[in-house]
Amino acid sequence: MKNSKNYIAEFIGTFSLVFCGTGAMTINEVTGGEIGHVGVAITWGLIVMGMIYAFGDISGAHFNPAVTIAFAYAKKFAWKEVPKYAFFQFLGAIAASSLLLFLFPDSEYYGATIPSVDALRAFVLELLLTFFLMVVIINVSTGSKEIGVIAGIAIGGVILLEAMFAGPITKASMNPARSLGPALISGHFQHLWLYFLAPVIGALLAVVSCKLVKDENCCDEDC
Repeated sequence: MKNSKNYIAEFIGTFSLVFCGTGAMTINEVTGGEIGHVGVAITWGLIVMGMIYAFGDISGAHFNPAVTIAFAYAKKFAWKEVPKYAFFQFLGAIAASSLLLFLFPDSEYYGATIPSVDALRAFVLELLLTFFLMVVIINVSTGSKEIGVIAGIAIGGVILLEAMFAGPITKASMNPARSLGPALISGHFQHLWLYFLAPVIGALLAVVSCKLVKDENCCDEDC
């Protein structure tokens, strides 16, 4: 029963952040820029922060397959749970994008992650963005339970920061589930592979960096 609650939390959390984040992008698109880039970035940061507070003590508030894989690599999360978490994360993202299709049928992109630069530069940028994000996550959480108010503010703040400066270039995805949902609904699959591969590599490199600078509470066998 406990595990089922974890999966439901991951579904609702991922659904919420994709619905609100890409929803802000979609509304900005269909209204001709009423929300604006800054508004979109703030929306992303606030919804991530809110969902961490809502579900951090239930599922760990991953909401991102790359984060789940990185926690497993850091021995803070059981590998056997990774496919299940990822399934519900992808399902939540697809459900959110499907609802946006119903609400805003005139949108073309639904927040799809289409880079404005070539694939190599987009890959490197997404890798670095996820690296920075995971460096913060791995240092303010345990993998199974977030640490108080620190995690929500820190992680939400980094999401806002990265969406603010990198959004115009790659849409600052850092999340394979967040990219897949809009791609399936909009039909824009350009360079989707890099939004799967770069976040995972970036998150794993963040775990490696944690091992190099921290003696304990980084990569402990607690699963």
